[in-house]
Amino acid sequence: MASASRILIVEDNDFVRMQIMRFLVDAGYACFEASGAEQGLEQMSPDVAAVIVDVRMAPIDGFAFIAAMREHGYAPPVIIVTGDQNPDILVRASALGVVNVLAKPVQKDRLLAMLARAVAATPHV
Repeated sequence: MASASRILIVEDNDFVRMQIMRFLVDAGYACFEASGAEQGLEQMSPDVAAVIVDVRMAPIDGFAFIAAMREHGYAPPVIIVTGDQNPDILVRASALGVVNVLAKPVQKDRLLAMLARAVAATPHV
């Protein structure tokens, strides 16, 4: 049920953020966006069905955003998007409970499939 799912996109690259937004809106998701971790934390709410977050952001990176989100009691599924090929990313992502890591450039079909699985596997209140 994409139409009932609110997705938060936290990405500091305007082009990538708009591209992801377009993919999700076209697929029927209700999306909202943040250009950085601080703005993303301000926009978090219990009705967020999933978060798509970039790893490399400044001054607060994606991992710190996820940790802060969890500390505030939010536990939506998280999909990381990154251009970084460092294997350490998978280890850190796993430790934070990230459901998937998607390489940039973001492929629409892969993103939508990952997101659909993440949202479907999450119990909705």
